[in-house]
Amino acid sequence: MPTLFSPLSFAGLTLRNRVAMPPMWSGKATAEGLVTPAIIEYHRVRAAAGTALIIVEHAFVHLQGRHSSTQIGVHDDACVEGLSKLAAAIRAEGSVACLQISHAGARASSRVTGLPVVAPSAVATTREANPDAPAEMSRAGIDEAVDAFAGAAARARTAGFSAVEIHAAHGFLLSQFLSPLTNRRADEYGGDHERRSRLHLTVLAAARQRAGKDFPVFVRLGMHDERPGGLTLSPACWTASQLVAGGAALIDVSGGLAGSDDPGRGPGYFVGYAEALKGVVDVPVLVAGGIADPRMADLIVRSRRADIVGIGRAMLEDPDWTRTAAAALGQA
Repeated sequence: MPTLFSPLSFAGLTLRNRVAMPPMWSGKATAEGLVTPAIIEYHRVRAAAGTALIIVEHAFVHLQGRHSSTQIGVHDDACVEGLSKLAAAIRAEGSVACLQISHAGARASSRVTGLPVVAPSAVATTREANPDAPAEMSRAGIDEAVDAFAGAAARARTAGFSAVEIHAAHGFLLSQFLSPLTNRRADEYGGDHERRSRLHLTVLAAARQRAGKDFPVFVRLGMHDERPGGLTLSPACWTASQLVAGGAALIDVSGGLAGSDDPGRGPGYFVGYAEALKGVVDVPVLVAGGIADPRMADLIVRSRRADIVGIGRAMLEDPDWTRTAAAALGQA
């Protein structure tokens, strides 16, 4: 029976335990989107505590998809030097280093990017304050975004990351394409659920082609919009199964079209989604969402409701969470 501190090997990677640091924006990048010493230290100390998998905060793949002025970028070769130092610092502490790559879509702001905001359809986000009215992405714009994700994956590999994670949750661009609330297109990227999933599969294929088929690509997938008329669990599981068939090495479960921003939900609020997904995919499933108690994290793994547990806010508050958890569980 696996436990939270059992090793896990898959897709050419070996994790020393089942604890992950999920991607959490630090707000410490330069105006150009470059990695700073503060970002390196932010991730390094959590790796040094024994965390097996460090998924670095979302890096924008295209200037038009930048979410904030303090977000790191992977959109240009100039980003590689700083990202290389970050990946090396994580690896030196014995952790697997993964970079999450993202495009904000309607969650971007022209005040940050200096560019028009684009989205699957002309539907403004409800997550941002004073959101821009987005324009519907053209076919050329979709192709440009796909190429940007592919280039970002290749740069992540060049920088020394051991994997890359495509951000398809929390109301960012790919999440917007999957949701019937935000995708009202009438072409091959909109309409029924299969067509709304097309961009996910296209981005995954392009990333694997550009970075190399042996380079693990994870997907953080929003499994439920948690809004009336939105994406629900069953079709999201179908999309996940198609992503795995297309070569995704891990599915990182999340939910909420606006992200997990309700503090009153109690711990482990996405575990049910992960458990449902475990029944339809044969790759590791990672789950986060309000999990702070080591015993709860251990039970999630022992009961096979997920394979890896992401510790978010608790690890922000205590960078040494993994070491403390190991001691609490008698695994130190």
